[in-house]
Amino acid sequence: MCNFTGDFQSKLDTKGRFLFPSAFVEQMGEGAVRTFVVKRDIFEKCLTIYTMESWQERVAVVKSRLNPFNRQHNIFLREFFKDTAEVSLDANNRFLLPKRLLADLEFKDDICVLGLDDKIEVWDAEVFKANRPSADDFAQMAQDFLGGFSV
Repeated sequence: MCNFTGDFQSKLDTKGRFLFPSAFVEQMGEGAVRTFVVKRDIFEKCLTIYTMESWQERVAVVKSRLNPFNRQHNIFLREFFKDTAEVSLDANNRFLLPKRLLADLEFKDDICVLGLDDKIEVWDAEVFKANRPSADDFAQMAQDFLGGFSV
């Protein structure tokens, strides 16, 4: 399992490609599968990238909690798998974001690419900046969520 760490500024070209951070390529290790699943995030106006291994683990969790013969569960499954695509890095380590996934996300040229443990988030730079908590709010979250634990 890969643990992606770091945040990087990048630019989308006219085809929707960005240079996959070399740090992420190194963190994946030599011989790693260079195919990913990219999905519109459920909660945020961003795209989430999963390694195939990480995606398969998430799918297993979802499937273990849902009954495909329950109508509401089936609707959820349909929505969960909608807005996904399998993408491979090209020979120049470029990642193509499918235009259909970018449609309503207001992505411009400047993007932020963030490693979040076993997944990567891709944000429009302005949207990311506008959605970040203040330093005080983040400190309060740390206290609320982790108070009593040493980090």
